[in-house]
Parts: sequence; structure tokens; C-alpha cells
Amino acid sequence: MSLKTQLRGTGVALVTPFKKDISVDFDALGKVIDAMIDGGVEYLITLGTTGETPTLEKQEKKDIVTYTFEKVAGRVPVIVGVGGNNTAEVVKDLSYFPLDKAIAVLSAAPYYNKPSQEGIFQHYKAVAEASPKPIILYNVPGRTGRNMSATTTLRLAHEVANVAGMKEASGDMVQCMEILRDKPEDFLVISGDDALAMAQIACGMDGVISVAANAFPKQFSDMVRAALNSDMATAKKLNDPLLKAYDLMFAENNPSGVKAFMFEQGLIQNEVRLPVVPLSSGLHDAVKKYLGK
Repeated sequence: MSLKTQLRGTGVALVTPFKKDISVDFDALGKVIDAMIDGGVEYLITLGTTGETPTLEKQEKKDIVTYTFEKVAGRVPVIVGVGGNNTAEVVKDLSYFPLDKAIAVLSAAPYYNKPSQEGIFQHYKAVAEASPKPIILYNVPGRTGRNMSATTTLRLAHEVANVAGMKEASGDMVQCMEILRDKPEDFLVISGDDALAMAQIACGMDGVISVAANAFPKQFSDMVRAALNSDMATAKKLNDPLLKAYDLMFAENNPSGVKAFMFEQGLIQNEVRLPVVPLSSGLHDAVKKYLGK
């Protein structure tokens, strides 16, 4: 079965819950994993950037991956995030993390360095050649400082055997449509933008890797399934009430926004690691008000 078939629908970029002392809260992580699977999401992503990976130590990351596989116990596919802006280090990490039970590796484009398109291509080529699992590219220029062009994405898709898909979060609908038009048939294209997911599925994307689904797993994954079944009336009915939630979640930063929602739902503590801080009190009140409705 191809990745395109197995990863059709909603994937959740899991948050990393912390205790009051900012250590990893594995009990809460277990609760979150169960809530996602019970809510009907199709797959999970551990060590995505929503999991605050820049502030996790290497051993913590390894422990989180191991725990996630044990807790999921084969109920849904799991993707592991392995990325960075030092290509040699990313290659090393691919042999450091336990990837045997992973279905794929999600790897964000290099941040801060601002490589040329050729640099991005060569980075991913090296990563894909070193990876024991298929690579899913991740284009998120709002965070990396550099857009991966449709040309670079398509070059990787057609020329590098182990590149199996991409998470597109540029927000550029024309770029998305160019990728969808010219990609290989079995190449997976996933939305990386909750607010645009419904529209991008209408253009031909295979689903979404979501932040918002951490807080709304059932409503969000039902919306995505309806859109994938071309039932846009139902998808719109489910998506419209979530538009305000998307705004609140990303108004200050990620994952403070979604963690505030999950705290109010009783899933996790409202704790993040510096330099990220919890939502400001006014915005947190707006989250409470939204959930109260």
C-alpha cells in the first residue's frame, strides 16, 4: 500500500505536554494520543515543530518517540519529525532515532541559513539518501525564511527516489496548484495550513497535517474526510465554526495557542518552554469564551 493511500486524511502534529517543572509529561502525552485516535484522526506525527522540538534535548526526543510507538501500539501510522539546518547533523539523527516503526520521516526545510533552491535540493537529496524511511518534505517559509519553490519540490519528487511526499505550508495557492498539476501520480501532497486545508483538498491535496486537530480531533478529521469525499457542503458546515479557533490558535505563537485550548479541555498543563511563553491573559480569556460557546 502506498503512502498516498495510508496517509490520506488527517495527521496530527502532536504537542509535547510539560509538567509544572517543565519536564515532559508522559502521562498527559498518553492521554493526548488516545484522544486523537478516539477522535478518528488517521495518523500522528511525533517530534514535529508543534512538539517544541527546538527546546527538547536529544534524549528527551528519543524517549518521546519510543513512548509514542509503545502507546500507539500500531493503532494508526506514526511519522517522526527529523529536520534541521545542519545537513550532516540531520543525517546523523536519522540513525540516532528509533525509526523502525515509523511509516515516514517529516523533515522541515532548513531554517535561518536561507539556502538557494539548489542548496535546498542538495540538502533533501542527502537526507533522503540517508533515511531508512520515505521522506516527506516540509515547506514552511513563514518559519524558515525561505520558500521552497514548486520547481524545487517537483525536481525532488521526480528525481530523488526516497522523497515520497510534501507538507505544503507556504499559503501560496498558485504554487500548490502547480505542484498538484505536475507531481508524480503517487506523490503525497498534504496541507500544512489548518485554515486553508479545505480549499487545498478541493484543489487535489490528500489531507492535512494539523495543529488544530490536537484540540478538535473529531470535528477536524470529519471535516477533512467530507472534503476528501467531495462533500463540500458538509465540510464547510464543520469548518466554519473552527475559523475563529484557527485565528486564536495562531494569534501569538504555536503551540501556545493550541496548548491553551487543550488546557481548558483538561488534556494538558498550560506549560511551554522558553523562548515561547503561554498566551497573554486577554487572548486566553478569548479561548475560554470560544470554548464556552
